[in-house]
Amino acid sequence: MDVICLGILVADLFASPMPALPAPGQLGLTDRFLLGAGGCATNTAACLSRLGRHVKVLGKVGNDLFGNFVLNDLRRLGVDSSSVSRSRTHPTSGTVIINVEGEDRRYFHCIGANADFTFADIDCSVLDGVRALYVGGYMVMPKFGAEDLTQLFRAAKQRSIKTVLDVVTPAGLAFSRSQLEEMLDCTDVFLPNDDEAYAMTGFKDPVAQVDYFSQLNPECDVVITLGKRGAVACRKGEVIRAGAYQVKSVDESGAGDAFAAGFITGLLEAWSLEKTLSFASAVGASCTRALGCTEGVFKFDEALAFVAEHSLKIERIRK
Repeated sequence: MDVICLGILVADLFASPMPALPAPGQLGLTDRFLLGAGGCATNTAACLSRLGRHVKVLGKVGNDLFGNFVLNDLRRLGVDSSSVSRSRTHPTSGTVIINVEGEDRRYFHCIGANADFTFADIDCSVLDGVRALYVGGYMVMPKFGAEDLTQLFRAAKQRSIKTVLDVVTPAGLAFSRSQLEEMLDCTDVFLPNDDEAYAMTGFKDPVAQVDYFSQLNPECDVVITLGKRGAVACRKGEVIRAGAYQVKSVDESGAGDAFAAGFITGLLEAWSLEKTLSFASAVGASCTRALGCTEGVFKFDEALAFVAEHSLKIERIRK
């Protein structure tokens, strides 16, 4: 197994872009609905599978129809779901994603079984022989807290596994410096977006954000994703800002998770920060070409060819 992806598992229902939301009492039409397994762990795992990696998912679903669907869809996507557990008390998490042309997406979400996932659901023997461990959706799994993350990442470090952390920051949640130090202590790669980084640091400038996190753990790669504005990354004092590849975008859902899969691939390949950032940016951009979180994502050779054929603005801010 190359990578284990742990975190939130969701049944996603997407509506293809529509001109406008219907008024109360009106019927709105859309060209297509797409039901797919989603959530940070699923999306990143599925993208890694498309990039040629062997991947296992850890998480929790309900004992219901949507839970059956998520497990079946993971298998369809080439992801090992044999270690996913079932909640006896919560339904499978679900999200409805509404796309309106020219507007940001709208979401309706049920936390469901992700609220029931704990460290006790993890058999750490699954880490044996794994090269990288990704945790996605941290801070929106109510029973999987700081002690659980630390315990898990320490078990990974004992096995020389690269640890990658992605977060979701609930509105109004406050962060102390000591909390962030604990969170990053055993983290090799930290992948928040700029809004999440702002909530954690109080800084709006992404360079200031990477500097703040890097001070907490100088050995940790810090990557701030900026959506259509690209990304800023820091590795051992080297800071690079990358633009974004231009593609015909249909749906931006899952682009950040695809970027994470691309960055993990670069980590496993031991590429330079610049090459890793270019590859991850290409994979993230490719995700937006189709409805849903995985259908448009490049395969490994396609991503390499795209990077070779298209220039990406790279600014070296600090060597």
